[in-house]
Amino acid sequence: MTARTYHAHRDDAIVVDAVEVGAALRDDAAPALLDSVISLSTAGLESYFYTGWRPELVDLMVIAAAVEYCDLSVRRPSWGWARSFDLRVAVHDLARWEDEAVGEALEDALTFLTGDQWAVSFVQRERDIERVGQGTLGFDVRDRIIVPYSDGIDSRAVSALVEEAEGGGLVRVRLGTKGADRRSRDPRERRFMSVPYHVRLDSRQRVESTARSRGFKFAVITGIAACLANVGRIIVTESGQGALGPILATLGQAYPDYRVHPAFTRCIEKLFAALTGKRIRYEYPRIWSTKGETIKAAAALASPPSWSSTRSCWQNSRQVAFAGERRQCGICAACMLRRLSMQAAGIAEPASNYIWEDLSASDVASGAVAGFALMTKALQEHAVAGVLHLDHLAALAGSAIHRRAIARVARETAEALSIAPEDAEAKIHDLLARHRIEWLRFQSSLGQDSFVAKLAEVSPWPR
Repeated sequence: MTARTYHAHRDDAIVVDAVEVGAALRDDAAPALLDSVISLSTAGLESYFYTGWRPELVDLMVIAAAVEYCDLSVRRPSWGWARSFDLRVAVHDLARWEDEAVGEALEDALTFLTGDQWAVSFVQRERDIERVGQGTLGFDVRDRIIVPYSDGIDSRAVSALVEEAEGGGLVRVRLGTKGADRRSRDPRERRFMSVPYHVRLDSRQRVESTARSRGFKFAVITGIAACLANVGRIIVTESGQGALGPILATLGQAYPDYRVHPAFTRCIEKLFAALTGKRIRYEYPRIWSTKGETIKAAAALASPPSWSSTRSCWQNSRQVAFAGERRQCGICAACMLRRLSMQAAGIAEPASNYIWEDLSASDVASGAVAGFALMTKALQEHAVAGVLHLDHLAALAGSAIHRRAIARVARETAEALSIAPEDAEAKIHDLLARHRIEWLRFQSSLGQDSFVAKLAEVSPWPR
């Protein structure tokens, strides 16, 4: 698979050196210095390397951090999409990273995911990272499946469903900054507690919000966990709207968002096979289900998960705090899909979970909790974008105009999942039809005078 990059040229490459403090930098290179801009967490490393030190996997974490630095610190062009990066990283095992198959797999994965051009080279580290964690959590385990775990609904619902179906053996890998309960007496719960690296960028340096590199970060972290736990299966917890929606409903000049699509995780599988010789496989048990159907299935379990502490919102805490408490905005695309899906599953949430308590309000501004003082134009634009994204997906259902685009996505998805293209296309059409039913019911519940219904009514997507 080849990414469609837009208007980037190798001659215009942004040069970045992710090297040790004091190492010589190339001319015009931005310094993403190790142990300064990019730092590794000792506690995080200990929770990963509990049975032995794997320097090539530590190197991969550093590469992921360097990619994140590049992605977030360089604004995309106002015309076009792609940027070109010339990234150099200091590694422990230079010979392994200079292997042609490894380098090609790495660059292919990054290019396909981000839509940018990448040239990645390596230099030998002068000082090895201090080894931690060898054997500190040695114990007999029956690990069989890796599940990425966050504060989101999907990870909690799918973890419960998979555990019920498989009878245990799940290894939960934390994707957020908060670790698992450190008080747990079970050493299994002390593994993979948090992402073990951090990229320091202040608000002035963090200039790009598309953040496609997050997909690489999370795929790498779960792949590393699979290698260290000696597990070959990784469950992707996204339901259909999350996995397929971002490439079915693209906007403007934006490159399709493959962050949780199987075409991208197949690239990651190739990278791990070339780097480690280990075969891992990302599985998508809920890709043909709506989020609402996934929540409903989990809620029907004998011991259903709790949803009260889950978060879906894209906004940071400072933007959606009220009366000293953290809320979710309730209007971004992620929040809107959450609220739609919870209703489809028959689960009621307190309105006070959200800044926008009332989606039935006649205009966006009046739907927010009384006294909210952080209203911005950007937040209101998130509401417009959230409604239009879900409405765009609904408009695809049965649309003759969009059949060609759906067929293209079906071919990509079928190839990645090793199924027939006509089967994938039929499943996508069926998924979109069920999403449309849920979306129209959600709109109806808010009333014809709601700002959600009004925005959907003037949606530009032909049906």
